[in-house]
Amino acid sequence: MRILLFTGKGGVGKTTIAAATAARLARDGRKTLVVSTDAAHSLADALDTRLRPDPSEVDSNLFASHVDSRELVDRSWPRLREQARGVLAGLGIDELDAEELTVLPGVDELLALGEVARLAAAGTWDVVIVDCGPTAETLRLLALPEAIARYVDRLFGKRVLREALRTLADHLTELRRVLTDPDVTSVRLVFTPERVVVAETRRTLTALALRGIQVDELIANRLAPKARRWGGPAGAWLRTRRGEQDVVLGQLESSVTAPVRVLEHRAAEPVGSAALLELADELYAEWGPLDGPGGERVPLLDVQRTGDGYLLRIALPLPDDSALNLARVGDELAITVDGLRRLIALPAALRRYEVVDAEASQAGLVLRLRPEVTA
Repeated sequence: MRILLFTGKGGVGKTTIAAATAARLARDGRKTLVVSTDAAHSLADALDTRLRPDPSEVDSNLFASHVDSRELVDRSWPRLREQARGVLAGLGIDELDAEELTVLPGVDELLALGEVARLAAAGTWDVVIVDCGPTAETLRLLALPEAIARYVDRLFGKRVLREALRTLADHLTELRRVLTDPDVTSVRLVFTPERVVVAETRRTLTALALRGIQVDELIANRLAPKARRWGGPAGAWLRTRRGEQDVVLGQLESSVTAPVRVLEHRAAEPVGSAALLELADELYAEWGPLDGPGGERVPLLDVQRTGDGYLLRIALPLPDDSALNLARVGDELAITVDGLRRLIALPAALRRYEVVDAEASQAGLVLRLRPEVTA
């Protein structure tokens, strides 16, 4: 089974492209589930049908559902909160403090991600397509399993918490495993070729790389149609606009390893299976939704011996204007890029070494390490 996550800045057309991809895969004979975690409920509009939390058949081989995060919270959180309150009370935390501590930020996103995983596992799907929310929401969603798992790991040492947290820890571990397995899950970033949007796309590539999540394709949507034979002001405007977009697109393509698909702007909004399939046939004319070259699979960490030390390469795309900070935290390396932080466990061979030099480029970071000097 493959899981494809579609995201992008709000308004770039990610829902339409996710729906079109699902329709194309279903027509090709693959049993496909397309599920939305976006609170905007746009997937139902694109498919021109009503959707429920449980998958319903939209067309042959095509099923769809909409995850209602608020409904999940209302149904599941009271029980989980009571369990958490019991655990906290066992640690000597009084009733009022326990109530405050169990108001967990991000619980709705975590439950939504868990519901996607449940739906994926519950059916015999060939492909699960997830229409995620806008980029910022998606990054927060994808960061939750690792972030919360770290807190759970720290609490696991307390005997009173072990049984209460074991199920949650196992669930988070499985979510993390699925999200970071490039043979199962990949992200497709949808963007419009404008400088501001492309800048956000580059930052998103960095943020996803920090999480160990692969982006296998970028999709440039709403390019101005080519108007070589058009005269008059309209033709001149279209040629100017397309020229600007081509420049921005060329700059992006030269700085990323993932392939870029392009899709021209359409006069009418694609709604319903027929219109979505027409769009998909244009988008996937060169190679199919699952048949493309895919992004270059580069391991996050690569270690090379050199003289009396090591070179540690971190495959982290860094735009020129990135704010980067590195710090050593015990046996981990803390990397902060534009306010996003991740702790990366150093390979065992490097834990007695210190960073003496670092270089950053669009390809990532190269750290030079040498043995620690002891007094």
